[in-house]
Amino acid sequence: MKPRTATMERKTAETDIRGRLNLDGRGKYEISTGIRFFDHMLELFTRHGGFDLKLEARGDLDVDQHHTVEDVGLVLGQLLRAALGSKKGINRAGYFLMPMDETLAIAAIDLSGRAYLVLDAPLKVRLVGDLQSELLEDFFQAFATSAAANVHLKIAYGRSSHHAVEALFKALARALRYACSRDQRLK
Repeated sequence: MKPRTATMERKTAETDIRGRLNLDGRGKYEISTGIRFFDHMLELFTRHGGFDLKLEARGDLDVDQHHTVEDVGLVLGQLLRAALGSKKGINRAGYFLMPMDETLAIAAIDLSGRAYLVLDAPLKVRLVGDLQSELLEDFFQAFATSAAANVHLKIAYGRSSHHAVEALFKALARALRYACSRDQRLK
C-alpha cells in the first residue's frame, strides 16, 4: 500500500511552519511551536492518533499567540488532507468519548470534504499552561477548514480546564484515527 504521508511549508509575514505527517505511524513526534502547552497537546494528539508528526513553527509570539496557533491548525489540516489523498477505502467518519479523570470529552469527525466546526468547550480560565484558551476555537476552526472536515467537539463535564483541553485533543485524535483507518470492505 502507498504510504499516506504529506510534507508542507507555510510562510507568512507572521509565521514560518514546516510539517510532515505520516498517518500510518507509531505516535512519534518532534514538535516545537514556542508554546509549550500547545506542543504537549499536539504530542498527545499524535500519540493517541497513532500518527507520526514532525512540526516546527516560528511565529510572532512577541505580539500574540494567535497567528501561530491558527496557522498550525491550517497546516495540520492541510497535511491530513494531502496525506489522505483520494480517501478511498477509509472509514471516513469516527467518534470517541475520552475520559480524563473527572472530565469527559466527546469528539466526532467526518472527512466529508465539507468544513464545519461545532465546539462546546467553555473554559473558566484565560490560560491553560502557557496557551491562551480562547485560541482553541481558532485552532480547531482552522483545522476543520483546511482538512475539509466536519468536526464536533464537546466537553460534557469536568472541573479542570487542563483536563478538558487534554481530553479534547485526545478524543479528536482517537476519532480521527478511526476515520482515517482503512477498511478492506470499502476498497
